[in-house]
Amino acid sequence: MSKKINYFLQAVIIYFFFLIGRILGIFLSRKIFSFLFSKIGPLIKSKEVVNYNLKLFNKDLSISERENIKKDMWRNYGMTFIEYVFLDKFKKRNSHITIKGEENLSPIIKGNRQAIFISGHFANFELMSMEISKKNINLATIYRPLNNFFLNPFMEFLRKKYVCKNQIKKGINGVRQTIDFINNQHSVALMIDQRVSEGELINFFEKPALTTTLPAHLSKKYNLPIIPVFIQRINDDKFVIEFKEKIEAKDYRNKLDLTKKLNSILEDLIKHNPNQWIWTHNRWK
Repeated sequence: MSKKINYFLQAVIIYFFFLIGRILGIFLSRKIFSFLFSKIGPLIKSKEVVNYNLKLFNKDLSISERENIKKDMWRNYGMTFIEYVFLDKFKKRNSHITIKGEENLSPIIKGNRQAIFISGHFANFELMSMEISKKNINLATIYRPLNNFFLNPFMEFLRKKYVCKNQIKKGINGVRQTIDFINNQHSVALMIDQRVSEGELINFFEKPALTTTLPAHLSKKYNLPIIPVFIQRINDDKFVIEFKEKIEAKDYRNKLDLTKKLNSILEDLIKHNPNQWIWTHNRWK
């Protein structure tokens, strides 16, 4: 019962913030919530996880470097949080996005091919699937539902309406849905930076972490290229999305070797801009 009450109170507060943000507008809301999250975020219990993760990432970081990463992460977290109620605005315009690596995406578009898009929780990560969908690529995205069942239906509504209409919940049924979408000529997008309950123990920043092998499995079974995608926030209101060079399953002996390669790519993306990756997740639990 206490968990239900806790979730209910969380949802009420978040819905209230969403309402305030929508009234204030995106520019002012970004300023307010980036400030609030930068002050409140470091006080919550996940600070221990953040500190632990940053030490694994780079034990040689100075205190000031570590604090700067944490501050920027929370600022980005606050902006991404309030941007959920402005997804309709992002959907209608393109001026906020600069695309790099179009040459890596054009064979998929022009050849009406399928691909597996992989990424992590960088900047406003929802915009990656949104922009892929805008390219008229038939896309299905795999996601993990929120634990808060008072809030999750609204978030699912936003994702289906503005990000990508085909949303697949993680799990056994989700794998079946994913296969159905692939058989119906859809590409698939998923995040590979979070811990999974089942997977392979593969080094991530030199420490073993349970890692999903789903992208490698799908790539090998259906002969689909894997395209890593990266997003970076520039000056709060501008973003750069980069499509990396495709990875072909045939170049790797097995799905384990391919998964190791994907982990290595993810590490490089995080190293490129550690300030905008979400360090609050217990990746090595």
